[in-house]
Amino acid sequence: MKDFRKLKVWEKAHGFVLLLYKETQAMPSAEQYGLTSQLRRAGVSIPSNIAEGCGRNTDPELRRFCEIAMGSASEVEYQLLLSHELGFLSDAANGRLSQALVECRKMLNSFIQTLQQSER
Repeated sequence: MKDFRKLKVWEKAHGFVLLLYKETQAMPSAEQYGLTSQLRRAGVSIPSNIAEGCGRNTDPELRRFCEIAMGSASEVEYQLLLSHELGFLSDAANGRLSQALVECRKMLNSFIQTLQQSER
């Protein structure tokens, strides 16, 4: 079992979620149980799946949970696009979140590749 807190990819994903919560505070209250909630849940799913994978016994299982985290990152990417186009996120907030998400996805992709190589 790995300590997820020691993984840089988890730290990056956790930092993204903190930023996501900050930047979505100003979204319309009418979206509190709609798009805002869905966006936050999908965002939280990224570091949560990394943490859950660390609680498993093998690298292949960790990799599988990291792949699920990558799927959640794709979901967040679309929801950011939608939120921005609906005018719920400013250009600046969208830019900060999109950049942080790209960095998170790059690290996650590298980590998945490292795990795949260790399986061989």
